Amino acid sequence: MTSTSPTAPSAGTAGDDPFDPDARRPLGGIPRFGPVLAIIWVVFLVEPFQASLDAPTTLLRVVGAVGVLGVAGIFTATFLRFRRVTTVGDGGRTTGRPMLSPRAAALLLTLQLACVGLSCLAAQQHGLVGLIFVCVTAIYVVDGRTALWVVGLSIVVMVVLPRLLPGWEPEDGNVVGAVLASAAVFGFTQVIDRNRRLREAQQQVADLAVARERERIARDMHDVLGHSLTVISVKAELAAKLLAAARDGDGPTARAAAEVADIQGLARGALADVRGTVAGAWQVTLAGELAAARSALDAAGVEAELPGAVDAVPAERRELFAWVLREGTTNVLRHSGASRVVVTVAADRLVVDDDGAGVPSSARDGGGHGLTGLTARARAAGAVLETGPSPLGGFRLAVTVRADLSAAGARIDP
Repeated sequence: MTSTSPTAPSAGTAGDDPFDPDARRPLGGIPRFGPVLAIIWVVFLVEPFQASLDAPTTLLRVVGAVGVLGVAGIFTATFLRFRRVTTVGDGGRTTGRPMLSPRAAALLLTLQLACVGLSCLAAQQHGLVGLIFVCVTAIYVVDGRTALWVVGLSIVVMVVLPRLLPGWEPEDGNVVGAVLASAAVFGFTQVIDRNRRLREAQQQVADLAVARERERIARDMHDVLGHSLTVISVKAELAAKLLAAARDGDGPTARAAAEVADIQGLARGALADVRGTVAGAWQVTLAGELAAARSALDAAGVEAELPGAVDAVPAERRELFAWVLREGTTNVLRHSGASRVVVTVAADRLVVDDDGAGVPSSARDGGGHGLTGLTARARAAGAVLETGPSPLGGFRLAVTVRADLSAAGARIDP
């Protein structure tokens, strides 16, 4: 028998993840065909299904058919139900993983192997075709090393079992099919994962560009309107003093002084409005703060160890972490006198350590304005702000998101 293996769908739509229903789809609905193209290979289970129906007894026919349909159903459900997501492993390395825990993946593969066993009871060596689908499922739902073991053991079974059981005929074409299918699906999932990481990098670049544009607009607004309104305020104040010095009783001069005083008040109010607009236009981002911190620390001659990406941090936590990073960087530059700074970022935690002068007096006294504001921000986001001595010998500023507080904050906030 010449076995044709289930392989991955064509990578011609690279840039879109056919397993991710939330991925961007610039080609309309075309990427939705990705899982369908993979599931088409279920047609190669027709042979073991037919062999099961040719079994000598009704019980064997039923058992074999159930086994083949179980293999097809699990394979189909894997590609349709479980989309791949990006996770961060040791060393900050990002990989694509399905939405399955190791225990759930093991259970899924065990059920599929059991279905292969049922199909072999009726279809004999023809039922071993199901092991090709087990290999493909393993490549998709477990890590690379474990999947390699599954593929290797499946190949051993395909080669050895038909030669041990009487009445079975070896079908070594299944081995070639298992190798080709596993290699193809592994390569395709790598394309998917790299495309996702590329999109995330592009999004970070776009976020930085937006942040810089907001900064430019805010700076220009402050420089143009702020300067003009400041001059108006100064001139109005001077005119008020001159008129006040020359006023005599309740005559026109006194009225003019009152009007000029009103102008001065209006100008100061407008200046405050401009500054408020500037403050509202300034939205911090974690990626932007990392870039700003690196630039500022390099300019100050401080050795800095900063993460190169923020993939591990969920989007809803990045603003809080950005404020903590900004406060930590400000403390290093203004107060600590540190020569080395280490910033550690994880999904639920950001830590800024330095080797400076130790805990500042503002932190010992209960926190200055910056730490007080950060504490309130952290509490509102379901996090805890921590200050204290650093393992480097200086000051540590850390924020940790607690699941229980985060859930409570989500229920309380309107």
